[in-house]
Amino acid sequence: MDHNEFQLLPGDFTGLEADLTPEEKGLITDLRSYLERDVRPVIDEHWEAATFPREIVAGLASARVVGLAFEETRPFVNSAVFRGWTALELARVDASVATYVGVQNGLALGAIGLCGSAAQRERWLPALASGEIVGAFGLTEPGSGSDSARGLTTTAELVGDEWVLNGAKRWIGNATFADIVVIWAKDVADGQVKGFVVDTSLPGFTATKIERKVSLRIVQNADITLNDVRVPADAKLEHANTFKDTARVLRQTRAEVAWLATGIAVGAYEAALAYAKERMQFGGPIAARQLIQERLVDALGLITSSITLCVRISQLGDADAQRDEHSALAKAVATSNMRQVVALAREVCGGNGIVADYGVGRFFADAEAIYSYEGTREMNTLIVGRSITGHAAFV
Repeated sequence: MDHNEFQLLPGDFTGLEADLTPEEKGLITDLRSYLERDVRPVIDEHWEAATFPREIVAGLASARVVGLAFEETRPFVNSAVFRGWTALELARVDASVATYVGVQNGLALGAIGLCGSAAQRERWLPALASGEIVGAFGLTEPGSGSDSARGLTTTAELVGDEWVLNGAKRWIGNATFADIVVIWAKDVADGQVKGFVVDTSLPGFTATKIERKVSLRIVQNADITLNDVRVPADAKLEHANTFKDTARVLRQTRAEVAWLATGIAVGAYEAALAYAKERMQFGGPIAARQLIQERLVDALGLITSSITLCVRISQLGDADAQRDEHSALAKAVATSNMRQVVALAREVCGGNGIVADYGVGRFFADAEAIYSYEGTREMNTLIVGRSITGHAAFV
């Protein structure tokens, strides 16, 4: 590829994406081309129908956005900053597609990559990265979300050479068509949370789609029931033995969700900017009106602060210096900024901002789910608050 083809996004006002390596820019350019050609044209129809375009799974695998972080599946040496930009690029086209990749890549593949044995990584990571199999991540339960560390009720009991799993999970993305789900359960022997790779075809495993969502309609979230599901001993992730191991996975993915939220903001801003230049009122484009420019500039300022924060947090990740409070701050700030940006973009578009046809309406609705998942703003705020004050104030 001619790297001179690389173009900065309208939302990247200070040009930080230009700092990527030539190889990283090449992959970004290829990813953009694929998303514009094969994903954007079909996404509104699937959003309205609440269906997932299964045909894009192979294309996303070919775009090499899954498995970037691990030796077994890494196409080339890359940075956490680059992986953040890929999340942004996906989300600026569609939040649900970015969420699918986040679940497949950061949660399912990430859990096995961080907590699995060498044999487990060799078995599962290439298959997930290639799209041969689809993965999901089962942590949240009907009665525990923010309180997963203490409130987890799904159990695992070692019986002979098998683990027997019982319980329920909720809001599990990809679960209706996943081949495997990483299930987190409390070992009845020691009360510690442990991770298991569960084949969804096993007896006793059921996944029921959650209907009537108003946000992330394309994501196939499910309620999972585990009724005496028996998995072999080697299905337990070797290095997933306490909730601290679960938290290691979430620390990595929480930072990427901050990037994803920023991508939603960028997508909404770009759609509103294009609309403002084309929409004619009072004898000219509304982009020439002071109040419209004020909203666009306010949105751009929020986006710029989010990108800057995300870049720095990912730089800390590359330096192996990222802590829980860093990713928590990024997620809390980026999602709050995102919420403000999609509201400003909707205002720019007036009544047309509530329909999918102009792009902004879908971002406006989808932002609400991103605002809450991977830790609510309140929980992430308290993680940072504990760090800066030395006092835990979760209850």
